[in-house]
Amino acid sequence: MNKNELSSAVAEKAGISKADATSAVEAVIDTITQTLKDGGDVRLIGFGTFAVTRRKASKGRNPSTGEAIDIPASNQAKFKAGKGLKEAIN
Repeated sequence: MNKNELSSAVAEKAGISKADATSAVEAVIDTITQTLKDGGDVRLIGFGTFAVTRRKASKGRNPSTGEAIDIPASNQAKFKAGKGLKEAIN
């Protein structure tokens, strides 16, 4: 499911226009993104937690040449499924 399909599904389920649903989906995504960017985390009880973790710098190899390369440190977005989501899909 892509963002457009998600907006359509939200519009249908909530009984609102697709434009309103698209705005709502965009607002949720923007809010989660900004919260993670600011160093916070987003906990949706029963669904899961979005958080940022720090990945250390490391060494790697270029697969085509075998040459050693430096992989810089970076922030990574992580999602951990909550109990309700785990139970719903199993």
